Amino acid sequence: MLKRRLPIAPLVLAVLAVAVPAHADLTAFLGYSPTPFNRPARGISVGFGLLIVGFEFEYSNIPQRDDGPSVQPGIQFGMFNGLLQTPIAVGGVQFYFTAGGGVYREKLTGSLGDVSETNFATNVGGGAKIRLVGPLRLRLDYRMLTLRGDPVVARDPEDRYHRFYAGVNLAF
Repeated sequence: MLKRRLPIAPLVLAVLAVAVPAHADLTAFLGYSPTPFNRPARGISVGFGLLIVGFEFEYSNIPQRDDGPSVQPGIQFGMFNGLLQTPIAVGGVQFYFTAGGGVYREKLTGSLGDVSETNFATNVGGGAKIRLVGPLRLRLDYRMLTLRGDPVVARDPEDRYHRFYAGVNLAF
């Protein structure tokens, strides 16, 4: 006699998807990129998630640097990321790991004209969302962003940007 076996993993995931309410959040952030010289970074992200899996779209901008030892291009990122996060906040802190990809636009404006590059980028990183009051949280984040194509100004051999930020996160 043949027994019909139900795949357990898809069934469990389907039950969790129905049983666990989805949560969304919005983050406005300020930070810096030390690659290759310190520059400010700012941006916004919007995300949603279930128990341990989440997704977010993020826009960030690192402005052009014209002073100091080297001129550095401005760079903008539009990234779509997946998140793996702790299912509950432990002591008011929810940790997460993130990875994703998207588009970057690097632009250098100078007396000799404008040079720009638009291409694909990937990122990995992680951070924490720390509960403050009600739905407000402090978000601390680190990302390593890898550029594809021909960056305007050569940096390290892998053409990576590093970015650290702190932001105000509103959960709803």
